[in-house]
Amino acid sequence: MTAVAMPTPALSFPGVSPSPDGLPTIVHLTAEYAPYARTGGLAEAVRGMATFQAKAGRAVVVFVPLYRSVRDHAPDLAPLGRPIRVDLGYRSTEVRFFREVNAAPGPKVVFVDAPTYFNRAALYGEGGRDYEDNARRFAVFSRAVLDGITRLIAGPVLVHGHDWHTSLALMYMRTYAGLRERFADTPTVLSVHNAGYQGHFPESVLHDCGIPPEVYNWRMAEWHNRVNYLKTGLAFADVVVTVSPGHARELRTPDGGFGLHGMFQALGDRFLGITNGIDQVEWDPARDTQITANYTREDTSAKARCKAALQRSFGLPQRKRTPLFGMTGRMVTQKGLDLILNSHLVWNMDAQFVFLGQGEPRYERALTQLADARPRHVGVQINFTDRVEHRLMAGADMFLMPSQYEPCGLTQMRAQRYGALPIGRRVGGIADTVEDDVTGFLFDQFTPGAFDHAISRALARFADADGWARRMYTAMGRDFSWERAEERYAQAYELASAVARSRR
Repeated sequence: MTAVAMPTPALSFPGVSPSPDGLPTIVHLTAEYAPYARTGGLAEAVRGMATFQAKAGRAVVVFVPLYRSVRDHAPDLAPLGRPIRVDLGYRSTEVRFFREVNAAPGPKVVFVDAPTYFNRAALYGEGGRDYEDNARRFAVFSRAVLDGITRLIAGPVLVHGHDWHTSLALMYMRTYAGLRERFADTPTVLSVHNAGYQGHFPESVLHDCGIPPEVYNWRMAEWHNRVNYLKTGLAFADVVVTVSPGHARELRTPDGGFGLHGMFQALGDRFLGITNGIDQVEWDPARDTQITANYTREDTSAKARCKAALQRSFGLPQRKRTPLFGMTGRMVTQKGLDLILNSHLVWNMDAQFVFLGQGEPRYERALTQLADARPRHVGVQINFTDRVEHRLMAGADMFLMPSQYEPCGLTQMRAQRYGALPIGRRVGGIADTVEDDVTGFLFDQFTPGAFDHAISRALARFADADGWARRMYTAMGRDFSWERAEERYAQAYELASAVARSRR
């Protein structure tokens, strides 16, 4: 259960040294990081957080697996020191660390290279099925990162893990003798971006992934006779953060806690809800180079050109006053696709709908069939691109977000910036960032009828051009920057540091 490294300098990564103000280097561990590896909001949320922290003057390092997709965005990589060997169970894995040559200013990104586990066509699985060795893949990543921190970063660090994929790192730090000594004073934070994904595996992975037997109990790693990676992280983190205050309240309830509500309740004051932000420079219709025409909060007239371009690109008639609804994201159950596909209005009213994204094959097929049945009203593009997402936000009048649950959500914030008013369910971050009948339209019950009623309310307001313009003006002026979260994250890190000090 040890990793043996060849002799190497203590600091192999240029520029990563202790902050001049004495604060520890923030080290993010994540399975996704935009633009290198992305399936949803996790990649963008971690990038946004890390980028903001670096702009604020903190030393920030991000560790992410070297997937095949990384080389699509960073073809020129350079090794950081010599390989190490990570021993878990009966198997040993050679691991190398890389950095991007001539990387842009900002957080330092370290790619963890274990080709056996990460040089694959996808991040988590193919053909609608997870890779069978996901438990070991992310165990190797979590264990290797801890040696990477020692090799590449001088001075104290604060370890910030994200979701179940990195949870074992927090456990290794506190249970392996060598690591326990090395990281005795290191504060840890675990961000729960989506508690619906927990990393459930059979008990047989315990030895293969180097999980000590004494950790496999109902207080730590065991959950209904299975190993639960996220639960393990919750048990060992100094502080746990989820991505909106509303979702923090939901996770403490039996209905909203995904079977872990007792763990979230037990954390007490060490469990916080902090709303994510968005990059308001990248998502700004006045400066966006990826949309047909730029427009501002004060003058939205050019949005009509963006709407016409969106209609053209999805093969829909160019009708200026026909309401145009957009949706972009992962096409999965969580996002409320069942409400959309069973909506009477979506199937029958004289409006237009554009859908962008990929996900579960059954939803991709169903949306394609909907488009085939209503070719003048519905357009679908399965192949997601950033450019089309920007154009969708700029061209849509309204944005659909009828989520079953939504820890935070980024797209409803972007949509408001572009004057596309969200129609969303009153859950998690949607409830925290959309004001009903002011910057969007909210509903409560997870039923097609409640969803249709919200659409009807929105259409009634859309018919009043002056009233709709006022709502657009208000929505486009909302501040969703990462700066809003600065004080809360500073408090979370200070609390984690206090917990770490109490262990001495």
